[in-house]
Amino acid sequence: MTTVDLKTIQHRIGGAETAGRSTRTAPIYDPATGGQQAQVLLAERADVDAAVAAARTASESWKEVSVVRRSRIMFAFRNLVEQHLDDLARIVASEHGKVVEDAKGEVIRGMEVAEYACGIPQLLKGEYSEQVSTDVDSFSFRQPLGVCAGITPFNFPVMVPMWMHPMAIATGNTFVLKPSERDPSASNFIAELYAEAGLPHGVFNVVHGDKVAVDAILEHPGIGAVSFVGSTPIARYVYETGTKHGKRVQALGGAKNHMIVLPDADIDMAADAAVSAGYGSAGERCMAISVVVAVGDAGDELVSAIKDRLPKVKVGDGLDPSSEMGPLVTRAHRDKVASYLDSGPAQGATLVADGRDTAPDNDGFFLGVSLLDDVTPEMDAYRDEIFGPVLSVVRVKTYDEALSLVNENPYGNGVAIFTRDGGVARRFQFDVNVGMVGVNVPIPVPVAFYSFGGWKNSLFGDRHIYGPEGIDFYTRTKAVTSRWPDPATSKVDLGFPQTR
Repeated sequence: MTTVDLKTIQHRIGGAETAGRSTRTAPIYDPATGGQQAQVLLAERADVDAAVAAARTASESWKEVSVVRRSRIMFAFRNLVEQHLDDLARIVASEHGKVVEDAKGEVIRGMEVAEYACGIPQLLKGEYSEQVSTDVDSFSFRQPLGVCAGITPFNFPVMVPMWMHPMAIATGNTFVLKPSERDPSASNFIAELYAEAGLPHGVFNVVHGDKVAVDAILEHPGIGAVSFVGSTPIARYVYETGTKHGKRVQALGGAKNHMIVLPDADIDMAADAAVSAGYGSAGERCMAISVVVAVGDAGDELVSAIKDRLPKVKVGDGLDPSSEMGPLVTRAHRDKVASYLDSGPAQGATLVADGRDTAPDNDGFFLGVSLLDDVTPEMDAYRDEIFGPVLSVVRVKTYDEALSLVNENPYGNGVAIFTRDGGVARRFQFDVNVGMVGVNVPIPVPVAFYSFGGWKNSLFGDRHIYGPEGIDFYTRTKAVTSRWPDPATSKVDLGFPQTR
């Protein structure tokens, strides 16, 4: 297939698809076959300027729209997302590679944030204090920032952007989204659903691109806030560059999520959790379990139980209903992930399951489920964010060793503990230095009415994403102090006796 035959995905600015000033393109692959299926335009700075201009124009009227109407539009959008659940899931599966059921789960979790945003009339309530001094009242209310932007990763092309734009739009802002160029089609589809829901042109815009577009967003004087999810080095760059240019920035970085299994845990439950949390979506998620920490006598039984479950995980095309794990997003990423199956044993780990032996034999970007035992903190497999279907097992003797292992790790995104002991679990949730904690829950992603975010190198900025902290991030509070003349001394005839 030549590039002439390929579909070209364009930007969506001011309610219309446009090529803008873009002349460069990036390939979009079918991860299950390895073949190129489309291409996407890569924005120049002029394209970002055009998107911001459209968003600023729309902002003048959108911020005046009543919170009730905003809520109704968001509710209509939420319903359209639900109606097109299957369509969105197939788009995600075809470009990202994850299986359709995983893609559906992603869309549903994103939709939950839109549901939360439907409550914006309640969420934007301010505060009022009467008579703070004689005849003086004080009150506060929230106002939007203006134009906000989101820079999002490939691994959740629907859910992660929906952590951002429903919150920003419902609070009265307009939005410019720069999704990953690896799987961009879902974002354009979302823009169509917003338009169908009645969102005015220019309130939601999509600009596709690479670092040129990212830098243009971070440096643009017309953008007031930037939300980012991605790797820690890029998160740090986004935070430092964006704040340098006077923006609010929330930048969520990488992770190395641990799952501690104590000797008293239900081993079957823990093994099931390790498999689903370690290999779901081919391990390409920031909340995936990357390290299982087996404490004391739990090690041998746990590793055996995990190993027994691995042959049952069917790896195949994400669009095949029988597949339980799809390919990785690109060939280069697949090869990088597979390299840990060589470096791990070379550094002293035990290769229990080699996913290269069980991957489908075709040109797709497949790697089967893989398991490394006897991993230590000095090994690359432990220190790096692998972001693929390679699960590592670290063995320690005590709970305190396990806790120290987690607390000394530079990442602090998610962690889980499996135990039957409620006292230990309660102690753990207070002692561990991680932002999201699961007790017998392997992937503790908060529901939409809480907020998502880690600690340490997993977050740059002081606000987590969506939920109450999302409302804080996309608004600024204005406090008003007012005094009115005493009616008894007023020269205005109010038509009734003036008494106090």
